[in-house]
Amino acid sequence: MTGKTETKEFQAEVKKLLDIVIHSLYTEKEIFLRELISNSADAMEKFRHQKLMEEEVFDADASLEINISANDQEHTLTITDSGIGMTRDELEHNLGTIAHSGSKTFLTELDQAQQKEVNLIGQFGVGFYSAFMVAKRVRVQSRSYQVDAEGYEWSSDGTGSFTLNPESGLHRGTKVIIELNDDAFDYAKEETIKRIIKQYSNFVSFPIKVGGETVNTVQALWTKGKDDIKAEEYNEFYKFIANAFDEPMSYFHFSADAPLAIKSLLFVPEDNIELMGFGRMEPGVSLYCQKVLIEQHSKNILPEWLRFLKGVVDSEDLPLNISRQALQDNALVAKLKKIITSRFLKFLKDQAKNEVEQYEKFWKTFGIFLKEGATMDYTHRDDLAKLLRFESSKSEEGKLISLDDYIGRMREGQDDIYYINGPTRHAIETGPYSEVFKRRDVEIIYTMEPIDDFVFSHLHEYEGKKLVSADRADLKLPEKTGEDTEEKEAAETGKLDEPIAQTLTKWMKDVLGENVKEVAISNRLVDSPAMIVNPDGFFTSSMERVMRATNVEHKIAGKNLEINTGHPLIKGLADMRVADEEFAKTIVKQIYDNAMIQAGLMIEPRDMVERSYQILERAVQKKSE
Repeated sequence: MTGKTETKEFQAEVKKLLDIVIHSLYTEKEIFLRELISNSADAMEKFRHQKLMEEEVFDADASLEINISANDQEHTLTITDSGIGMTRDELEHNLGTIAHSGSKTFLTELDQAQQKEVNLIGQFGVGFYSAFMVAKRVRVQSRSYQVDAEGYEWSSDGTGSFTLNPESGLHRGTKVIIELNDDAFDYAKEETIKRIIKQYSNFVSFPIKVGGETVNTVQALWTKGKDDIKAEEYNEFYKFIANAFDEPMSYFHFSADAPLAIKSLLFVPEDNIELMGFGRMEPGVSLYCQKVLIEQHSKNILPEWLRFLKGVVDSEDLPLNISRQALQDNALVAKLKKIITSRFLKFLKDQAKNEVEQYEKFWKTFGIFLKEGATMDYTHRDDLAKLLRFESSKSEEGKLISLDDYIGRMREGQDDIYYINGPTRHAIETGPYSEVFKRRDVEIIYTMEPIDDFVFSHLHEYEGKKLVSADRADLKLPEKTGEDTEEKEAAETGKLDEPIAQTLTKWMKDVLGENVKEVAISNRLVDSPAMIVNPDGFFTSSMERVMRATNVEHKIAGKNLEINTGHPLIKGLADMRVADEEFAKTIVKQIYDNAMIQAGLMIEPRDMVERSYQILERAVQKKSE
């Protein structure tokens, strides 16, 4: 080969771009390797397509692979591919001018807005410049696939100029030789290079070899058809992507061409580590573009309440900025998030319908996340509501129902869906709030987790039916049948006369003072003497408990006390008020505290304990007389 070395100045815009890339664009220096590997993969993909159209190409039998050599003694790193290669003119134009890189737009818009994000990925001459973050000099040797082409070397220290000279004996493709800066010698170590490849480029379609050993041995499973993948392959891929040792509870393999090109593989783990006390989980789904990692454990691609999912989302349509580290079009990202979330919820809906036991297993482990979504994600709230599961007065212990199940069993004339919170099923069923529902045979949902009442308050209604807490003061039950009327008349027998009852409630209100807003005669208590109800239709007792637990300064809003004027304790209290008013006041305060305990709202028990001892002492004295 004949020819001489040519020295040329970088185009002015390239000098500016180099300065930006080296000093401010990339947040992590190691990104340079991902960019160079991506360029190599692009070059081989282009050759593969070009070979189909050409009768003859140079080095036709050369394997399509990327070879990386790290020399820790000479502090050099060499990346070699067998791709389409470049001619002399392509080397000059792609690496020395702005013409083919599209970077002119980037620089123009960067002048207009300091943080403007633009799409420059996929051009050889853009990501390539990132090599100068770690290099004192970069040499690029390339030989085009064209049979009559010659090999050339491009060389520069990244300052003001570059050289071009003929290079003989080159194979088809491109070799990038990086002479490392003094502070970048770590990139001449094979273990460092392997780590970066596994993190960013592990799923590149072509073999990436370091020291002759293929590093990217795991297939990009999400790009394959479902019928071509065995269950064992899904399990092994999950273990790799989630860094797990167990197998997933289930997986969701989804692809679409419209409205966006998406390939996704999501896994539901076997366990919820948040329930095990390991703290809040970080997002576990990584974002890829054409098998190249863009954002590991992305916080942008799925809503936070799906943080328990592990896996991969890959979209060719994502516009990225030059560093591949920020998404350019927020509206497009929002659309991608909505599509994937909707499809995953549909997957759960189908599972709940066709694999009931499997869905119940999922719900018991990860249902708390769907509840979280129902309180904060308006976009998907309706779909989430269909997936909610609870026990109820009509279900067996441990068996779950949906809101649709509840509606299907509603009594004629019933307009609301009723629920009540408690720590356990037994506590709810033996508490005062369930009594009237048992008597009237009206189903009530048992909410046994602190978040449940927040979920229902945010949903507000379901399929046109209001969600109503049983501890509301203005609770309205379905119209009474003749049988209900007879039961009511029977219940009225033995109650205090109306004038006596009204006098008693007024006196009790005076005794309790600001502790209650009102003392009222209950029309729903059957066996219990009293209960606390909420005059505020929004805040349930359960919500008050949560707010009190998260903020000790939170003051519980005034409640109403309802009394059962047919209960022996209340009727005895009416007599006691006349015979021994001071002791009767003690009884009233104890009744109130007991009702607060049943509502889960007792805060300071010392006065209540002391008072209970006074009552017990009085009872013992009475017994001994």
